[in-house]
Amino acid sequence: METLITILAGVLVTVAVYLLLSRNLIRVILGTAILSHAVHLLIMTMGGLKKGSVPLLGEHAEKYTDALPQALILTAIVISFAVTAFLLVLAYRTYKETGSDDLDTLRGFKNE
Repeated sequence: METLITILAGVLVTVAVYLLLSRNLIRVILGTAILSHAVHLLIMTMGGLKKGSVPLLGEHAEKYTDALPQALILTAIVISFAVTAFLLVLAYRTYKETGSDDLDTLRGFKNE
């Protein structure tokens, strides 16, 4: 199962790099969002997909799961959502000011 998720993370990184190399501003923003999700999957896979009991004191379970990778990923999801929302608002304002979302045409504006 971990091999399959690692391959899926690699495919998501490939799609994200393709979108990041685009000239369209919305595609670049979507590429950053997909790249962050690929990193979340990779961190989850590196933490290990284990089944076990809750790590409580006084319990007599043989296996415990580590909650640290899940906590880190949850924090990273919230941060990436906020960054994506900020980039979408920034792209909207750029489109309202310039009338274009093509990165090559945005290169020559005086407010650059």
